[in-house]
Amino acid sequence: MHTLSFDSDDLERTEAFLSEAYARMRIGNGSATTSRARIRRTATESVSVDELDLDFDMSYSVTPLGRICLCLVHEGTIQDHAYPGLRDSFGPGDVVSFAPPDQAYAGRVCAARYNITMLDPALLADVAAARPGRRPEPVRLTGHRPRSAAAADRLRATVGYLRDHVLADGTLADQPLVVSTATQHLAATVLAAFPSTALTEPTSGDRLDAHPAALRRALAHIDDHAAEPVTVAEIAAAAHITVRALQYAFRKHLDTTPLAHLRRVRLAHAHQDLRTADAGDGVTVTAIAARWGFHHPGRFAAVYRAAYHRSPQRTLTET
Repeated sequence: MHTLSFDSDDLERTEAFLSEAYARMRIGNGSATTSRARIRRTATESVSVDELDLDFDMSYSVTPLGRICLCLVHEGTIQDHAYPGLRDSFGPGDVVSFAPPDQAYAGRVCAARYNITMLDPALLADVAAARPGRRPEPVRLTGHRPRSAAAADRLRATVGYLRDHVLADGTLADQPLVVSTATQHLAATVLAAFPSTALTEPTSGDRLDAHPAALRRALAHIDDHAAEPVTVAEIAAAAHITVRALQYAFRKHLDTTPLAHLRRVRLAHAHQDLRTADAGDGVTVTAIAARWGFHHPGRFAAVYRAAYHRSPQRTLTET
């Protein structure tokens, strides 16, 4: 994980910083009195979460980012945001996808405080597959606004949780399983929020492929790689079936999902580590939970108690 901060009232410095942090851009100040910009970024290799506070009006023209760029407006407005085929404006409470990764865009920030969350488009393929065709293409978002207010709320909450509870804690953000789990959850929430080319329901071929032998291959891969950052797409590839067929197989034969099963396997490993650890050596429940991808201590304690009928702290201290 890395972090960076920027605070300046020099427009040229702000333009240089934004060009380095995002993509090459030109900006202009429509406010005669001030040009103060405050920006803070927390990021992993595949996801970055930025909070920006601009107390002036700024026009922008940006080259393609090559990443999915989400914008959550806290205060102020973003006016005349445009890329080929779209022009829109956003205000407080809006959450939008700024532009397709391969499209340039332009617009105006009007004394706004907002969040920019960027993610690698390949993350979408980790949790879903595109519609089948003669030329399979990457999963793409096909709309810039969420399907519903409820979908927008879920996405806003997911970004906030990633920012405040995963990336804000350097110890957690350096745990590979925590980052993998959080980024897959973000990608899944993005796909649930926006129209896209993803096909989540199984085809007739997927249903035929979702047989017990494929499920056994998937289960074996999860067991062998539970300590690694495993994606749904990787599990499906190991089982020689599509992501849709994998999800259908788990639902049909086990009444669960691949990621839910992976969490149960990791919970069992955490349980074993708690049993064999020596609390006198300074080992903590939080550290063991994070090692196995559980980044929220309270939620880990709840799922642990449900599975083992005792608290993780009790397991650690009584062994």
